[in-house]
Amino acid sequence: MEYLASLNPVLLALLGGLFTWGLTALGAAGVLFHKEKSFINMDAMLGFAAGVMIAASFWSLLAPALEMAEGRSLPPWVPVSIGFLSGGAVLYGIDKLLPHLHLGAPMEDAEGVPTSWRRTTLLVMAITLHNIPEGLAVGVAFGALAADIPSATLPGAIALAVGIGIQNFPEGLAVSMPLRREGFTRTRSFMYGQLSGMVEPVAAVLGALIVTTSTAILPFALAFAAGAMIFVVVEELIPEAQRSGNTDPATIGAMLGFTLMMILDVALG
Repeated sequence: MEYLASLNPVLLALLGGLFTWGLTALGAAGVLFHKEKSFINMDAMLGFAAGVMIAASFWSLLAPALEMAEGRSLPPWVPVSIGFLSGGAVLYGIDKLLPHLHLGAPMEDAEGVPTSWRRTTLLVMAITLHNIPEGLAVGVAFGALAADIPSATLPGAIALAVGIGIQNFPEGLAVSMPLRREGFTRTRSFMYGQLSGMVEPVAAVLGALIVTTSTAILPFALAFAAGAMIFVVVEELIPEAQRSGNTDPATIGAMLGFTLMMILDVALG
């Protein structure tokens, strides 16, 4: 831990992003060994991912943001509220512009600007949209270490990266398996599945660079990442988990994911 603490926060953010991407790839690799996964399992995995992201949004992002905003010229809830809503607004804009297709949806339900992209590309873009705020959250958490304030701790940032990485494992499988069902080879299904996580190291470095330039924007930046993640959960993960009617497995998965992330953050942070 002492060695990690000596590293540059931006480098730590890159390592955290690579870790979360690696677990996405590890999950996607399941398509190389398993013949089929039921929709019940897929929906439980998506629910689990939603639970992790909800817990991470509060325990690792919003709570520290409120603490960091104490003692400033504005009431703490002002920059946090603005940041939270801004994160959701930016993801809303990306959702309306970026062509993508949710898992299990027909082509006519593709969202974003009209495009001639193939179904596979649209499916990967949908999961990529999930991963942008995840990578950003990891980067902001590690970048906050440069501020040297009590509420920004290395164990807390590591807990966030571990939690997001754990939920990326089933998410990678949830991408690669449907592609395999659509006739892709196991290798191509794996490649597309892990490709969706490549954005996380990039977003992590970007988030770290932004907050290390000015500690004054930390409360806003942390809340922004939380708002972006909550938007993804409500707009995409929960509806996808409920699409096949497996509400109970999806709900149980969400409860377990939330509990695991809460334990990680409290125990490590």
